[in-house]
Amino acid sequence: MSVFDELAGQDAVVEQLRKAVPVLGGTTTPGGGKGRRGSMTHAWLFTGPPGSGRSIAARAFAAALLCPYGGCGECASCRQVRAGTHADLLLVRPDGLSYGVKQTRDLVLRAAGAPSGGRWLVVLFEDADRCTEAAANALLKAIEEPAPRTVWLLCAPSAEDLVTTIRSRCRVMTLRVPPSESVAAVLAERDGVDHERALAAARAAQGHIGRARRLALDPAAAARREAVLRVPVQSVSLGPALAAAAALVKTAEDEAKVVTEQLDEPEREALRQAFGEGSTGKGVAKAMRGMAGAMKDLEDRQKSRATRVKRDTLDGALLELAAFYRDVLMLQVGAEVELANADHLDDLRRLAHGTTPESTLRRIQAVMQCRERVTANVAPLLAAEELTISLVRGLSVI
Repeated sequence: MSVFDELAGQDAVVEQLRKAVPVLGGTTTPGGGKGRRGSMTHAWLFTGPPGSGRSIAARAFAAALLCPYGGCGECASCRQVRAGTHADLLLVRPDGLSYGVKQTRDLVLRAAGAPSGGRWLVVLFEDADRCTEAAANALLKAIEEPAPRTVWLLCAPSAEDLVTTIRSRCRVMTLRVPPSESVAAVLAERDGVDHERALAAARAAQGHIGRARRLALDPAAAARREAVLRVPVQSVSLGPALAAAAALVKTAEDEAKVVTEQLDEPEREALRQAFGEGSTGKGVAKAMRGMAGAMKDLEDRQKSRATRVKRDTLDGALLELAAFYRDVLMLQVGAEVELANADHLDDLRRLAHGTTPESTLRRIQAVMQCRERVTANVAPLLAAEELTISLVRGLSVI
């Protein structure tokens, strides 16, 4: 077993990370010999499209650096990194749409400390592209002059999403979308999903391991996907198109609600316990007053996160629509490629035979323009209605 086992279809990246671990860690392998010298740096940038596993790769590398055996996957250190509780791992996951300079400065101060275990202090920064300009400048200073035993692992969709000065100081690990068979193999081995169901989920998720797992194991997630894929079929006239837009937004909001509810209440409960809610005795009244302010700050952060999750889930639904029309286009041009939505082959063929490749391309463009509008803070329902109307017309929105 290895910490890299769940990283599907990324053999080239795994090989580079394995080579770097013995050098960076300065330890011997379980057999007693020194590992081969690989490329090492104090700052790494993991890039790749959604679902490629960039965060999984970064966490596996963090586990390998902190593990006495280079990432065995079984020791207490590896288990703690997997759970995000290792004392020498600073795990950063931006909750909101951006990560501010104050948060970054606090992180830089924490990263300047010494590791408690005597090996490395690893900072794993997911979605580092959400840093504001001021936050990026603060982060740059820490990467330019790192603490002796600190390693930075940054994650972003592409290197261009970070400022040039930061990415030029990082070793870039570029991940690709893993093949469906590789994702299915992980689901079968790790989660016990039968091969056919795992392969269908992997294709539908377009290689996104987390999404594939939800589709294979969560009936509600599968139902939400079905609701999204009804949009192309329903968008045949103005009335049904507007109804499809409302359904699309509601589907994304329902999925976002499930995600945020799972996170919000445990955080509120942990805060209540930290302030001793329900306790009696001297100082309790003062603590309760302090809790009110802390609870307000928590609620503000949760609202910001909810906004981000809603936007991300709607974006995911739009990507599913784009993949549907991509499949239609592949049928129209006779390309022999794997279809992401092969389980909706009848609908794909019906649209392929009833429209032209040019109109399909315009519909794909309309979907991508809708994504841009949502990113630019256009009201989701308004953006979705413009999209579905353009799907009816077969024309992109100007």
